Amino acid sequence: MNSFEETGLKEEIVRAVRDLGFESPTPIQAKTIPHLLDHSGDLVALAQTGTGKTAAFGLPAIHLTDLDSKYPQTLILCPTRELCLQITNDLQTYAKYVKGLEIVAVYGGASIENQIRAIKRGAQIIVGTPGRTRDLIERRRLVLDQVGRVILDEADEMLTMGFKEELEAILAETPQEKQTLLFSATMSRDIRSVSRNYMHDPEELSVARVNVGAENVTHLYYKVQARDRYEALRRIADINPDIYGIIFCRTRRDTKEVANKLRHDGYDSDALHGDLSQAQRDEVMNRFRKRQLQLLVATDVAARGLDVDDLTHVINYNLPDSEEIYTHRSGRTGRAGKSGISIAIIHTREFRRIRDIEKASGIKFEQAQVPTGTEICKSQLYALVDKVRETKVDREQIAPFMDVVHEKFADLSREEVIEYFVAEEFNRFLDFYKNARDINVNDKDKPSRKERKKQVFERQSNVPFSRLFINVGSKQDLNPARLIGLINHSLNSSSAEIGRIEIMRNFSFFEIEEGVERELIPAMNQRSFQGMQVKVELSENKPFYANVAKEKKGRSNGSDGPQNGKSKKRHRGQKKKSRKRRRKK
Repeated sequence: MNSFEETGLKEEIVRAVRDLGFESPTPIQAKTIPHLLDHSGDLVALAQTGTGKTAAFGLPAIHLTDLDSKYPQTLILCPTRELCLQITNDLQTYAKYVKGLEIVAVYGGASIENQIRAIKRGAQIIVGTPGRTRDLIERRRLVLDQVGRVILDEADEMLTMGFKEELEAILAETPQEKQTLLFSATMSRDIRSVSRNYMHDPEELSVARVNVGAENVTHLYYKVQARDRYEALRRIADINPDIYGIIFCRTRRDTKEVANKLRHDGYDSDALHGDLSQAQRDEVMNRFRKRQLQLLVATDVAARGLDVDDLTHVINYNLPDSEEIYTHRSGRTGRAGKSGISIAIIHTREFRRIRDIEKASGIKFEQAQVPTGTEICKSQLYALVDKVRETKVDREQIAPFMDVVHEKFADLSREEVIEYFVAEEFNRFLDFYKNARDINVNDKDKPSRKERKKQVFERQSNVPFSRLFINVGSKQDLNPARLIGLINHSLNSSSAEIGRIEIMRNFSFFEIEEGVERELIPAMNQRSFQGMQVKVELSENKPFYANVAKEKKGRSNGSDGPQNGKSKKRHRGQKKKSRKRRRKK
């Protein structure tokens, strides 16, 4: 298909698309648009981020809208308010020549009263986040009994973010006979489950093999010790003077910490995470789009809806929890025919994760060496020279000042003037990197078991922990290994630092790195263990049982607490034997 005219869309819609400079549909649009115009059955469409999915479902939704009816006919659900606003703005642009079409965005962080008034005035297309959409339904302000199409955009991300309950409640309010469209970058187990439970014999369209990395993206990894991760990030940024990229961190705390360090060290950077208000998020994103920020530090969830085509780098400061998320991240660079670089900064225990991503995504990583101080200084110096050479000079504007300037430099040679300017601009890098050490870790540098234990101890000693209580103990066959598994399964990750563990008979205590408890507690409280409902809470005022810890010290299981009640019974048995000996005497 060579043009949008061939899709069968109305002339007003094609004209709006042409105004945007688009002549030919992308592969996902070429497959999806004609199908949706001619078929009313359910559809699962798989395409990577940045392939034009919004137009693929949005243009047919506009085309099929009955303009005489003022009730919602199409409901589009997406995971974040940024993506919600982006979809709404795109649809309004596509429909600018379609008179009488109203599109309303409903999302948290904005006045619900304004959204209610907009719906009441009449809206044929609703774009919403699951939480706010459900809220409006429960308030009876959003009625979906005439909806003919439900579109789940970024469905995999909505499930990852825990919106399953909201999706079920919303879908229950829609008519039984409707068209359900599911758009996703990945075909995960959860997506399969949604298609089975909420769709009727859906057809599947895909423009490429699922989870394939972009061909024009180079994938690199740098291997360093965990303590040198930020130093590696700085050197990567410095060796690339024109870098314009996103740095992905796993948690909000990491995001804030890295962004603060970068700002303190003089980089144009800021953070994007869930603790920001909507106004703050909009400001950060606008500054980044305008290139007022060179580096944006973000979590995966916060970066949803941030659509920038000319990123040079995506940097994984922390590897994601799944191979599919890595594909999402790396797909943000190398767009629109341009090349891009996706970087992973890993420590010695994460190399297996690189191989897992390669296997799942069909990409190939290259190991790169963290640049030396000399290499960085050379790169920065040459970049400075190029920048000066390309500077436009308005001679008329500076002419009144040049006589004094020439007079001040009269006793210096041409070479000396250049040296002074270079030193003025460049001394910061020379001073910082003059004694820079090699922080690369190669396979031959693999530490011994004793050294690895020391590294773990040093790392944990620098990590602040929160102490939690759990209502399960040795009576329910809980042990440290099973508790760690329960924690990792609840977080859907094994990267959180776990400190001391104390297993008692009817309950237990454990430490988790500070900040993670906000995510962990509600997740664990939804689980059961050995048929018992789990209850986890903060236990700041409940001390460790020091006498028990001493008694169990040196056990190979790594716990500071007893694993069962046998120790007490053994002591009681020993006391009985000593009494019998005294009687015999």
